This record gives sequence, C-alpha cells and structure tokens, in this order.
Amino acid sequence: MISFELSAEQKMLVETAAKFARERVRPLAREADESGLLPPDLLESAWQLGFIPGSIPEAHGGFGERSAVSGALFVEELACGDLSFAFAAMAPALVAFPLLTGGTLGQRDRYLPRFAGDVYPPATAALLEPCYQFDPSQLATTAKRAGDSYVLDGRKCYVPLAAQAGLLLVYAKDGAAVQGFLVEQGTAGLDIGEREGNMGIKALPTYEVTLSDCRVPAAQRLGEAAGCDFAKLLDYSRVALSAMAVGVARGAAEYARDYAKQRQQFGEPIASRQAIAFMLADMAIETDATRLMAWEAAWKLDRGEDAAREAYLAKLYADDMALKVADGAVQVLGGHGYIREHPVELWLRNARGFAAFDGLATV
Repeated sequence: MISFELSAEQKMLVETAAKFARERVRPLAREADESGLLPPDLLESAWQLGFIPGSIPEAHGGFGERSAVSGALFVEELACGDLSFAFAAMAPALVAFPLLTGGTLGQRDRYLPRFAGDVYPPATAALLEPCYQFDPSQLATTAKRAGDSYVLDGRKCYVPLAAQAGLLLVYAKDGAAVQGFLVEQGTAGLDIGEREGNMGIKALPTYEVTLSDCRVPAAQRLGEAAGCDFAKLLDYSRVALSAMAVGVARGAAEYARDYAKQRQQFGEPIASRQAIAFMLADMAIETDATRLMAWEAAWKLDRGEDAAREAYLAKLYADDMALKVADGAVQVLGGHGYIREHPVELWLRNARGFAAFDGLATV
C-alpha cells in the first residue's frame, strides 16, 4: 500500500523550505523577474539549507542519502516561492544526482565532493535542443567514439546557468542510446552563446550551447563503458518538474483565494460568488491531484521500482494543470490579474513553459 505519511525529517524539510521561500524568495521574485538577475547571496543561502549535500552519501563528502519524495517536497516549496529561483538553486543537482544514479565509483569520487561543500557550485545539464516537437530520446546531438575520447557535435538550448557553470552534463546520441557526458567549462569545441530572452523564468539565465568537434575523454562518459540508464534519469526529472508545477500552481491558487476573500464587490467578497468559488475549488483539486501523482512516481523511484508510467503521466498532467490554474488565478483577479502589481501574470508566464522544460530539473 502506498503511504505518504511524512517522516519527522521530511516535515522539518518542508517547514524550512516553505519559510525560506515565503520570507526570502517570494519578496524578491518580482524584482528578479524585471531585472533578469537572481541575487547571488540568495542562492548561497538556499545552498546552506543543505538539501543537495544532504542527498550525497558520507563516502563522497555529503551527509545523507537521496530521496525522490523528499526532493519533490523540497522543490515544490522553492517553486512556490519563485520558479526561476527554484531552477537555479537546484541546477547543481542536474550533475550531482545523475552521478549518484549512473556514475561509476571513480566518477563519483572525482566529482561529487564539489557538490558537498559549503559554497554553491555552479553546474548544469544540457538536454533540450532547438527543434520542433523535441523528443528527448531522439537527440540530434551526437557522440562518436574516437580512440580514448568521444567527439560531441550539436546544439542545445535552455541550458540554465551555462555561462557560470564549471561543469556541464551534456546528453547526446551515442549509437542508438542517449548517454551523458561530463564536459568541463573551457573544453575546446564547447561554445556558450548569448543569453536567451524568454517569455517566462526571466530571472533564470539560460543559454544556447554549441558543441563542435568537442572532445571529452571516454572516462567522462557517465557510467563509462556501461553507460547510464537515460530513461531512469528522465523519470527523476519528470518528478521534479511535476512537483515544481504544483508549487507554481499552489502559489497562484492561494494568492487568488486570498484576493477573492478580500476583494469586495456589491457589498460582499467575490469569493462568495458561485462562479468564483467553483473556480477556486477546481484549482485546488487540480493542484492536489497532481501532487499525489508526482508523489506516487517519486515513491516508486525510492523503492527501486519502474516509475516510467507514473512519472510520464504526472509530467503530462502537470504541464496542463499549471497553465490552467495560473490562468484561473488571472481570471479571478480580473483586470488586476493582467498588471504587474500582482504576481499572477508572472506565474502564468512561468507556467506556460512547463511543456518545454524537459531536463531543467531533477530530484
């Protein structure tokens, strides 16, 4: 039987992350969106919460073990504060967690200690490609064996923090399978383009990355000779994105609910109007349903079971749910929902991107 009774540690994690998102992140979200800049000290403060180091075993410098359920709880709270910030705060996990899942002992020994320290380590992954109807299993970026190296060629887009990252995990088609390759910043043939201008997540710097005859040692193929289970890595990513969608939707739904209780029209709160009340109820139902779907997939991952179906369905549902709920929040606020005085238009722009955020997060 599935049980989602949180442990004492998980309850503390949720309380800590929720307080941080509410008191530190949310008040700065609008300014960050307008300026396109995330406060570096805020990222450092988020790192001090210790979630990523606490997911790394002691043998590699950390102080805990990885849990997809705990990860889903954590990223939901961060995304409820601000999605751009949540992506940036969790970007190092895009390298660290695949290493935990599919890296060799030598790779974990070499790379994981840099994710277990006290200072935020910029790192990222490059999966998405600039094409119509992107399919993560059919990448145009290729990896070809050349002696004791692999040669990477292709283009990536929506790569978060690429200009700042010291290490990138680049996904490429190696024969019939998708594999990951650890590429150090400064490697010949790796070119970081101009920062992209996006409709949403405007505070998160994302870049197009070009790989042209980019050679990396064979030892930097994730899993080396055995390779990695890309499908499983994708399951973890889908759980993270589903949980983040829940966070965005929850923030929008709660803001709309509170606004509807306070906004007076014809001598009564608009929340008492049946049409508004039903809309708010539907928003709450959709948010809670998606959370349970994400938790089920995460629970199966933690048990070592096949979670491909659950993760895929959760992500598919979350993509539509986040947009529906955020749009509902704009409708509840009426004309106020369309102006930047209120954050719901920001959440709507962010929610619109979930269908295109493949690979931008993991738990």
